[in-house]
Amino acid sequence: MTERGDSADPRMHGDGDEEVLTQQVGAEEAQSSHDEDDRLKPGFVSAVLDAVEDGDTDRARALVSPLHPADIADLLELTPADRRGDVAAALGDLVGAEVLSELNDYVREDLIGALAPEQVAEFASELDTDDAVAMIEDMQEADQQAVLDALDPEDRAAIQSALSYPEESAGRLMQRDLVAVPEHMTVGQVIDYLRDSGDLTTDFWEIYVVDAMHRPVGYCQLSWILTCPRTIAMTDLMKREQTLIPVDMDQEEVALRFQKYALISAAVVDGSGRLVGMITVDDVVHIISQEAGEDILRLSGAGEGDINEPIMMTVRARLTWLVVNLGTAMLAASVVGLFEGTIERFAMLAALMGIVSGMGGNAGTQTLAVVVRALATNQLTDSNTVRMIGREFRIAATNGATLGTLIGIGSYMIYGRLDLSLVFGCAILLNNLVAGLAGVLIPVTLDRNNVDPAVSSAVFVTMMTDSLGFFTFLGLATLFLR
Repeated sequence: MTERGDSADPRMHGDGDEEVLTQQVGAEEAQSSHDEDDRLKPGFVSAVLDAVEDGDTDRARALVSPLHPADIADLLELTPADRRGDVAAALGDLVGAEVLSELNDYVREDLIGALAPEQVAEFASELDTDDAVAMIEDMQEADQQAVLDALDPEDRAAIQSALSYPEESAGRLMQRDLVAVPEHMTVGQVIDYLRDSGDLTTDFWEIYVVDAMHRPVGYCQLSWILTCPRTIAMTDLMKREQTLIPVDMDQEEVALRFQKYALISAAVVDGSGRLVGMITVDDVVHIISQEAGEDILRLSGAGEGDINEPIMMTVRARLTWLVVNLGTAMLAASVVGLFEGTIERFAMLAALMGIVSGMGGNAGTQTLAVVVRALATNQLTDSNTVRMIGREFRIAATNGATLGTLIGIGSYMIYGRLDLSLVFGCAILLNNLVAGLAGVLIPVTLDRNNVDPAVSSAVFVTMMTDSLGFFTFLGLATLFLR
């Protein structure tokens, strides 16, 4: 045993030396914290770009080497597109498989396009199956086939099998590397198997127990195995109730199951019930974020909303819905045209009718956002649709009556006409009721007809609130204003 004298342990020195050591450690920690805070800020990104432009690759690599692969991916995304290739070339092996798997799809496509198929294949072989599939699934067919040909037969078979499943399905999301043991094993035999196997997947938290047909019959968490006697049979230790994911299940439904049942990982089974892979929570977190962002962007008609998306793709996505909105606006204008004579006699109607449609549109958007989210998370189903309609109707009636009263009082104070105030208030109430019902019925109807309600509901709700809002207000004004 090595004896430790005073010189070996700084804590044995006097108070002065101890204070100096504490100050040094504190300074180092502060510097480390400061460095982490400065990562990926404009000054840091500019320093890396300047080093690359000056040909000082050593300095660029020194700046980037402490970064996590996800941070390096962010750095490449922050780099202007025309300089991205030069930065990646200067960083060399720092831009590895993990960095590519973290990159935005469009940025990754640009970088991979400059690599030879053998290089892409080498990166893919270092990743889990799900990450490798994400890397090559959007490549051109010829390029994709060249990468597959360059892979080892085992990796090629796994990736081709995953690519055979529909996009955004559990088959694409799953990884094939998992740990499964037969049900006749004991805890001790499982531990020995884990220690002796040299090709286990690097990250796993649960071990699946399978029967002779390779169908999962239960699972065990690693903590259970490590804390049980070696003689205990796996069939006595495992938990038989488990959440199995069909291989063709949509990834959004997969995410909902993970969220509902608080899963860390889940087994994926094919049509015959055989274990073919597993999905882990780190992949599901990404899916939840992705799906939530997609729904928000679809409600606004903004397409994918990716700032790295080619400009013409963004233009096409946005212009389509802007043209549709133009059509609904023309329809609303035609409704206004029906009451041209009334507007000529009562000029104040032109100033007020926009308020009716605007308030209805805002109310409809609120209801629509709640309903689309409820549909996406399976909170709204056939069993509670009628209750949801009744709930939103009561909310719309309460809000409409309150707003109608307030706006009626306000218009009376401005124009001094009781009949106009009553017409204005009633129009606000009726259009709020229309907005509440349209905000529920339109997305529910689209969902029942297998149309994504997040994509097209907003257009129809806006059309209803604008057209019926103008019709209600101007129609009441025609009937009751003298």
